This record gives sequence, C-alpha cells and structure tokens, in this order.
Amino acid sequence: MATLGLSQFVSGPTHQAGHTLDLIFGAGIDVIMSPSMKVPWSDHYALKARIDFPPPPCLGGEPIWARPQRLMDPDRFRQALRDLAPPGDSLTELVEGWNTQLLAAIDEIAPKRPLRPRRNRAPWFTEELRKMKRDLRRLERVWRGARDGASRTSYRVFMKTYEMAVKAAKKSYFSASIASASSRPAQLFSIIRSLTSLEGQPNLNNNLTHSCEAFASFFAEKVLLLRHDLLANLDTIKELEAPRLSSGPVLDHFDRISPADVDRFLQAGKPTTCPLDPCPSWLIRACPDEVRAPLGDIINLSLGTGIFPGELKEAVVRPLLKKTSLDPLDLSNYRPVSNLPFLGKVIERAVAEQLGRFLDETSALDPFQSGFRAGHGTETALVALTDDLRRQLDRGGSGLLILLDLSAAFDMVDHELLDHRLADVGIQGTVLQWLRSFLSDRGQRVALGGELSSRHSLVCGVPQGAILSPMLFNIFMRPLAQLVRSFGLGCHQYADDTQLYLLMDGHPNSAPDTLTRCLEAVAGWLRGSRLKLNPSKTEVLWLGRDDMGSRGQLPSLAGVQLVPAPSVKSLGVIFDTSLSMEAQITAITKAAFFHLRQAKQLAPYLSRPDLATVIHATVTSRLDYCNSLYVGLPLRLTQKLQRVQNAAARLLTGSSLRDHIHPVLYQLHWLPVEYRIRFKVLVLTFKALYGLGPSYLRDRLAWYAPQRNLRSTNNNTL
Repeated sequence: MATLGLSQFVSGPTHQAGHTLDLIFGAGIDVIMSPSMKVPWSDHYALKARIDFPPPPCLGGEPIWARPQRLMDPDRFRQALRDLAPPGDSLTELVEGWNTQLLAAIDEIAPKRPLRPRRNRAPWFTEELRKMKRDLRRLERVWRGARDGASRTSYRVFMKTYEMAVKAAKKSYFSASIASASSRPAQLFSIIRSLTSLEGQPNLNNNLTHSCEAFASFFAEKVLLLRHDLLANLDTIKELEAPRLSSGPVLDHFDRISPADVDRFLQAGKPTTCPLDPCPSWLIRACPDEVRAPLGDIINLSLGTGIFPGELKEAVVRPLLKKTSLDPLDLSNYRPVSNLPFLGKVIERAVAEQLGRFLDETSALDPFQSGFRAGHGTETALVALTDDLRRQLDRGGSGLLILLDLSAAFDMVDHELLDHRLADVGIQGTVLQWLRSFLSDRGQRVALGGELSSRHSLVCGVPQGAILSPMLFNIFMRPLAQLVRSFGLGCHQYADDTQLYLLMDGHPNSAPDTLTRCLEAVAGWLRGSRLKLNPSKTEVLWLGRDDMGSRGQLPSLAGVQLVPAPSVKSLGVIFDTSLSMEAQITAITKAAFFHLRQAKQLAPYLSRPDLATVIHATVTSRLDYCNSLYVGLPLRLTQKLQRVQNAAARLLTGSSLRDHIHPVLYQLHWLPVEYRIRFKVLVLTFKALYGLGPSYLRDRLAWYAPQRNLRSTNNNTL
C-alpha cells in the first residue's frame, strides 16, 4: 500500500484473539486514532478515529462577476464600435483609446453580472432528464407499495426509457465537447481526461493554501536567486566591451504595414484572451472592418517610433502543477504559465514576420538550431543526430551523446548580452531600439482564486508566451553551437535543449581530451552568458559500449563527475547504447494501450467521427511522432506498434479479433505502421530536396541528375 501512497493508521489488536484484522488506510489526510472498544455483538473491536481534512469549497460564497457569453453578439459589438469616437494621435493615446473603446463596447452588449459558483458534476443532465428521474422514482414507490405485476412492468419499462435517454444525452454532450476542441489539442486532452475520470490538474481555487502574492514572490525571487549566483565574469565584460561591428546586411527599420497585413496578423494564431484584455479576442477577430484602421495605426506608429507600448508589457501568470503526483504545498512544484495582452501579440507578429525574413535571408541563425523555425522540428533534429550516430556505429566506432540541462533558460537571458548579439547579426537602428523597448520595464502578476497579485518587475529573460521570445532566444544561443563545433564535436539545438555528440574510432576506455576541453569551454560560455547549467541533470550516453565504462572514464562538468546512463530521453525519444529503439517503442506501446482503454470507456457515448478524433489525438499521434527513426528496425519491434494500430482500428469499427485486419485498415484509409514510416521518410526527403526542410538534411542527400531531359524533370517529384 505504501507504493500507492497510502498510510496505515491502526496499531494494536482489533480482534479478541489479539490479531490486527481491521485497518484504516488514508492519503493526504490526518487520522487521529482513539483506543478501540469491545462490543458485545462482535468478536471485532469498534474502531474510533477522528479524520481532519480541509472542508469542500463553499459554493454559496461571494459571487463571481462575469460576462454572459450568450450576449456577446458580433453584430451588436460591431454596431457599438461604430458609435464610438476615434482615438488620439500619440501611441499611448492610441492604445488607451483602443482599450477604452473596446471596454465600452463590451459593457454595452454584455455587462458583467454576478454569478453564484455552483458545482455541476453531470453537465449532460438536463431538466428533461431530471423530470424523467422524478417520474421514475414515483413509479418505483407505486410498485414497492402495490407489489403487483402491472406496476412492476410499468416501472421497468420506464427505467429502460430513462436509461436510453441518459445515454443519448451523454452522447450528445460528449460529441459537442469533442467537436468544439477538435482543433485545440490541449483542450481536447483536458476534455478526454475529464470524460474518462482521469486525475487532472487540481483546482487551486478550491484550496487557496498559497496566496497569489506568495506565488508571485516565489516566481520572481527564483530568477533573482539564480541570477545572483551568476555574477558577470571576465568573459561577460569582454563581450559587453567589444565593438559592435556588422559587415553583412543590416535591418535598421521596419516596413510599413498594409491593411491586408493587419487582417492577416489579426487572424493568425489562437484567439487567446488575457485577463488584462478589455474584451475577448475572438470578438475582435470577428470585426475586422471596424478594428482594421485603429489597429494599423497602432502597429505602424509603434514600428516607426521604435517603441513598444508600456501598457502591453505586463503578463498575467497562473501557477500550474507540473505533475499531479507532486506535493501541491511545495511552490517549487508549480510552473508559471504566462498570458499576454492580445494587442501586444498582434504587434509582435508584425515584427516577427520582418525579423524572421531577415534572419532567413542572411542565414544569421545557426543551421543546426531547429527550435521554432519553419520546416524544422524535433524530428528533423533527431533524424540528423541518429544518422550521424548510426553511421559511426556501422563503421565499428562509438560515440558519446551529452544532453545539457539549463535552469529557466528563457527567464535568464541577459538583456545587455542579447543587445550585443542582436547587433552582431545585423539588427540596428529603429529595429534594435524597438526590441530594447520590448524587453525593458516588463512585469508580471499572478492570478489565483479571482485575485490578482501586485506587479513584480522582470530584470532579465525573454517574455514567456511572447511570439518573439523563441526567435530572440535562438539569437542569444547562437554562439554556443559555433563554440562546440570548433572542438570537432557535433551539436544540435532545439531551443534550450542542447545535444553534444562526439564520434570516436574504435571503443576507447576513456573520453579524449578534446571532450574535456570542450566541456570546460561550454561551462565557461554559459557562465559568461549568465545561464545556469545543471550538471547533475545533464545526461550522458556512451554508444557502442556494453559495459558502460566506469566513473573515471568521463570528464567532469562544472565540478560534477559525468556518469554514462543505460538510456537517455531527448526531445521525447528514448535512446539506448545501441540505438535499438526498443525502450522507446515499449514506452509508446504502453501509453497507447492505456489511452485505448480510456477511449473504450467513451465509445458507447461517442459517434464514430468523434471517437476517431479521440483515437487520433491520443494514440495515432504517439505512433507517428518521430516514426522516421524506426526505419530498418526488426519486425518484432514494428509489430508492437502495428498491434496498437490494429486494436485502435477494431475499437473504431467494432470489429472482432477474428476479423482480418487488412480490410479494416483499408476501410479506414489507414496506412499500416510500416508504410507510415516509409511515408514519413519520403516526406522529409521531399522537403529537404526542395528547400522546405533544414539544410542539415539537404546536405546529406545526393541529387540525381539524369543525363537527358525527362518529362518529369520539372515536376518536383522524388
């Protein structure tokens, strides 16, 4: 029971014979036992205990002020916007006028109303079902009183009718819920967890053990403490004092945004709404004609003056428990999830488009940086990595794979160093001034239980949840890969996930001195960049060695001795010493069958298209993730994945185990696992050949040039 997290509170005998037969188990509660008592009607003792647990949330407390969504009519919202006066001329007046006008419009059509919080454990239970349940109980009382056949028959017939109505109501509700989130994976997974009664994220509003001020102070002090331990060293000072020279192309101003660009930026991305927004973002997107002109004025004035509006520099953070198994009383177990104003994100899109185009045209980013870049991804990075490692193993050599771990890397970015590295890639003038304004004087508040904490300033880091943050972080990390490759090691990066690998001839008993010097240089560069390295969480995999070596065979990293592991997990894929992928496929199979069992519980209440959506989201996505790495694996491994797909197809179609699976897959238009793997490889090859993928994959391919012109020469085919 201890493995389940349960504690046993009974001590001493609970039976007249002196045995302890009656037990009380509990978890997360305080049980105070009293002495047991003998009772005349049993040979067991009566147990007496006092159980202390937090009371359930009071549902009749203070009302919540909210806007009824049924009143948010886009047509009425457009009319309310037409009746408002135009805003001012300066950027501050434009932003304030924008917020004031939208707030007045939403107040006119959907003013806030007090809503009493209530718990709805069965949202599918309608008033009609409630009436049927009352009639069913009435028929039951009649039958129990009369005890005749006619009343019993009436009761049982109506019970069948009621059960069918409940099933139909559940099916309708579940289908509507899944259909509403079919294009939003996070919400879809949340709905599936709730429908299958899986343990989800605890509701912090129900037990406000920690106040929003406590969370806000913890999140802010965590970064400050990490930064205090990383004082600027000589390398930092040298970089800050170095002259900013850029001999290549420069980006010193933004192009003016057209009305068509405004519409495109407005409709791009998800319509997420921040608590600081005056109205829901989906309402703004539903009124492009009314908001196009003021929104274009704000964007162009911001880009032209090099100023990001100060009203949009504040984020609202919500604490999210990292894992449901962690202690909710420990603040370090929470992850801050940031939400930024919608208007600020629209302005960011205008900057990100021009900045991203400049970085692509000048090849300013490291070619082996795969994070947040078009045509790049975790799969392309892992394909290149495994290709290098497998080639070395096939040649009879060995390799070392080192996965660096950084603490709060995005939150630790030094603004002065980032400013210098932006100048190094050619960012100057108004563009550099705008980025400085975007990063400076930022703050955040924590929202919890309907309350908002005080503002806490952010002295470093790129804003979490911002569109520009990944791009700025890639520029900041650009010198690291160049440093690693100068020592002859390979390096792949996906945002802050850095993979170093060293290819060695034969099977040496110790790592070469090159690795030691490289790790020392990497640790020094990270200290100079004021980034916190976690050597204890850095993982090492020695490929091609069965004995895994001893502790003395690897160098140390920041004073911590590196020890090779039998397997490591990189970007969601488990690697072992021989790259057999057996551990990865076993983990996928286990997780996929678990979700199939959960989907089977929902099958009676879902239509076939909705059940297919659930299966694709929870099972097929796991089978297809990085499946190009499974090329050439033994049939016994790919057959494990095929059995998962067969079980999913049978669940979706209702086929039995005796039915042949090929016609079922053909009916569903599902490619078998082996062909899905081949198809993924063909897709990656096509993208690499025609400039739609990363250059590090294209450089591995040899383009076939026929000796004579063929009709298919210009067809862009493989």
